[in-house]
Amino acid sequence: MSRGAGAGAEEGAMTRVDTDRIERAVHELLLAIGEDPERPGLERTPRRVAEAYAEYFSGIGVDATLPLADAVPAGETDAGAAATSDAVVLRELSFRSVCEHHLVPFTGTAHIAYLPGERIVGLGRIPAVLDTVSSRPQLQERIAEEVADALEAGLQPRGVLVVLDAVHTCVTTRGARQARSSTVTVASRGEFAAPAARAEVMALIGSGSGG
Repeated sequence: MSRGAGAGAEEGAMTRVDTDRIERAVHELLLAIGEDPERPGLERTPRRVAEAYAEYFSGIGVDATLPLADAVPAGETDAGAAATSDAVVLRELSFRSVCEHHLVPFTGTAHIAYLPGERIVGLGRIPAVLDTVSSRPQLQERIAEEVADALEAGLQPRGVLVVLDAVHTCVTTRGARQARSSTVTVASRGEFAAPAARAEVMALIGSGSGG
């Protein structure tokens, strides 16, 4: 069986997930930990996990630049984005992903800025890029880099800055169990790779993020 990709996927870019195979694997996992997969409360768990995984991993094999395909020349306007020579900054974008080391979730907030060059895009397309990239087994550092790369490839901007602040289940619930710990990662491209320009946008992000 299969399930289509999430918000970050476009037409013709469907990730196929073998939910029947996931169900069988979860059934075996429950047996392996000493549980009874047939007991009340667990009998539908393999199906639930399969459906959840189809959503969590809907970005596998999907081109993260697809949401940017309808970008327009910077002299035009499109769906909430206007031609501008100033930075476009989206703050407080929620995201979730699954850590590839332990297959447990991490969730957080993204701040994404780009300095328009040749093309601009509707503001709703930026979160779609983030969703596509995060809907895979991931590392937080890689998400920031892949979002920056997709925006650079899809928009040819003069600069890109991606800041992620996330809480990882593998840190908060196991090992040292640092329940209040979060991780911040940054990826910059073009003009935003320059410390002064990056600091200016970081200050703008901070002024509205409560940080």
